[in-house]
Amino acid sequence: MRIHIPTFVAVVVFALVWIFFGIAHLVNAKALSPLVARIPGGVFWIYFTGAAMILAGFAIILNKWAKTACYFLALMLFIFILVIHLPSLVRGEFAAPVNILKDLGFIAASIIIGNIRNHIRQLGQL
Repeated sequence: MRIHIPTFVAVVVFALVWIFFGIAHLVNAKALSPLVARIPGGVFWIYFTGAAMILAGFAIILNKWAKTACYFLALMLFIFILVIHLPSLVRGEFAAPVNILKDLGFIAASIIIGNIRNHIRQLGQL
């Protein structure tokens, strides 16, 4: 399978986005805490998901367990929809539909990237 440079760049950008999101979770845990106030464990989950996002990003870039990382990332996002965004939608919060659609898009991208990442060994094999 021949992978073009734009596809490789898109995969790396996708991974960098998750590394950034993970760092943002770790740095802004206090600001994000109202989102998990109703969930047992509260702030722990912000740190846990932040670390998971960072690890997934590096797994994708390094192509080590990339498919597994992408599938777990998709699962995590689906759980976000169920636990955070759907309750927000029920409460009538304005951003809930957008967040649901955003996470559905990220789920699709995670699955696609997880399925193609092993075909991209390194930039020289494009």
